[in-house]
Amino acid sequence: MAKKEKYGYTHLSAGELLRDERKNPDSQYGELIEKYIKDGKIVPVEITISLLKREMDQTMAANAQKNKFLIDGFPRNQDNLQGWNKTMDGKAEVSFVLFFDCNNEICIERCLERGKSSGRSDDNRESLEKRIQTYLQSTKPIIDLYEEMGKVKKIDASKSVDEVFDEVVKIFDKEG
Repeated sequence: MAKKEKYGYTHLSAGELLRDERKNPDSQYGELIEKYIKDGKIVPVEITISLLKREMDQTMAANAQKNKFLIDGFPRNQDNLQGWNKTMDGKAEVSFVLFFDCNNEICIERCLERGKSSGRSDDNRESLEKRIQTYLQSTKPIIDLYEEMGKVKKIDASKSVDEVFDEVVKIFDKEG
């Protein structure tokens, strides 16, 4: 049984939703999303939240029991957090933040390796260096904020895939 079935979560990747939207020829946001992604910048919150909310609404419309979501890669800055709080207040509650902690060089090496087959425009050293700066300036303070609220579950992501996965399973077994 796949883990997401065991725990009943629907996985939503903010980045994947943005990349899919960018590829959609009918999207009014495609070019804008591409520019932000290529520059290693954070896409405007209204776009990201509208895509997340649309997926959440569609998932729950299809099956009302599917009301637990694992949102990957969001919020990434203060603007994202404020937009989330404004749009989702009273509609969704953040149970916890799963923080995969890994040093910059390991992250870069992994993304460069992924870039050999991913076809992603941001899997290059220049974009990755920019993304790390964006992370330090914009995302880390959000993680710190959730940590102050006691909502961060930290995992050492420099370990092997299997070791990291085992840690994730322990957290979901406890928090589920």
